[in-house]
Amino acid sequence: MPEPLKPDELAPEYAAVLTTQEYTRKTPIEGVKILSLNLMMDDGGTFAELVRLDETGHLLAIPEFQVRQSSYSLVLPGAIKAFHLHYGQEDVWFVPPTDRLLVGLLDCRKNSPTCGVSMRLVLGGGRAQLLYIPRGVAHGGANIDAKPSSIFYFVNQHFNLDDPDERRLSWDTLGAEFWQMTPG
Repeated sequence: MPEPLKPDELAPEYAAVLTTQEYTRKTPIEGVKILSLNLMMDDGGTFAELVRLDETGHLLAIPEFQVRQSSYSLVLPGAIKAFHLHYGQEDVWFVPPTDRLLVGLLDCRKNSPTCGVSMRLVLGGGRAQLLYIPRGVAHGGANIDAKPSSIFYFVNQHFNLDDPDERRLSWDTLGAEFWQMTPG
């Protein structure tokens, strides 16, 4: 087997701009949960059970979360729907495996051990997952795909048009590049 290259064996104009993609796990935001679901597949299609509730409406996978409302949203290609947070509401998001959505999270809770920590993750993209977002964690999504992306979400309080529990931060709070597809 040939010897590996040494950095000084590369042309200087390329060696000077090389980077290494980071694969290590990033610091997760306190309280955020990503729950993998069983995606069953056969020759006729796929099936995934999204939520299972107890008799009081609490999610079995997140017992402290009681579902009060379920909603649906469609994000068009190129759209960025961010950032917003809630004082009382918590969210559980699901993006179908056939869709793909870049999700951004920012911990805005002053007393959280992860205050100021941000996360980027992709929901959908062939996987069946639930994302639990605690109150005080700003969140949003960007559709970096060429087709619309669906979000089904469950919340622990009813939406009130007269007094919505939805506070906004600018979409570019973490910089416009936060929402761009990572090239390379």
